[in-house]
Amino acid sequence: MENLEKAVIGQLVSDNYRTAAVFRKHRIDFCCNGNRTVEEACSQKKIDLSTVTGELETVLETKPEEGTDFNTWQPDVLAIHIVDRHHSYVATQIPVLQAYLHKLANVHGSSHPELIEIYSLFNGCAAELTAHMKKEETNLFPYIRQMVVAKENDTKPHAPSFSEVSNPITAMMQEHDQEGERFRKIQALSDDYTVPPEGCNTYRVTYALLKEFQDDLHLHIHLENNILFPKAAALESSFSNTEAAAL
Repeated sequence: MENLEKAVIGQLVSDNYRTAAVFRKHRIDFCCNGNRTVEEACSQKKIDLSTVTGELETVLETKPEEGTDFNTWQPDVLAIHIVDRHHSYVATQIPVLQAYLHKLANVHGSSHPELIEIYSLFNGCAAELTAHMKKEETNLFPYIRQMVVAKENDTKPHAPSFSEVSNPITAMMQEHDQEGERFRKIQALSDDYTVPPEGCNTYRVTYALLKEFQDDLHLHIHLENNILFPKAAALESSFSNTEAAAL
């Protein structure tokens, strides 16, 4: 805790870009005034030091979910996880990244015009992903849950409005491809998220968050395309097979 109190804000953000979210939340400038310690900044802003250091500790101790065997999960449980972990992450990070990209495009767009295009591409991605997630949460995922419950109770699920689960799955996978391609363009324009030598901390944080967003999107799409969707299709097929066997 004492180390965090005496840590220099700019260095903390440089070492771990996720700490920027804590400083941004408390309106502590980590860019131009990043040479202050956490203790000094909290004193100047009259913010409780223990609150800030506690939040920083949480961020620094958070570990990724790599290594989890999602193949063993029931499809309804996996769908809930996707909403809680990935949909929530996307919804939270979209306004954060939009604010950072807007600032970068305004300040550095004249010398780095690629920032303007990246900002435009991300805004397109934000709109499409928001609509995409809503369709999953209101149509596809509830039907998956309904099928799991029906299977457990040895009943048959109600016929969905989309006829069969392959229809929304095909549409969702096409939209996944579109957003994957959009982020490949962002990655190329940013030279694989490489900050120019004169780039400030805001520049570094923005590119780091963009890369994290892309990494999360890749895992998000993987969980749906390669695990959840095949499980949902197999589950729906099992009802047809049961009916055929009963004839």
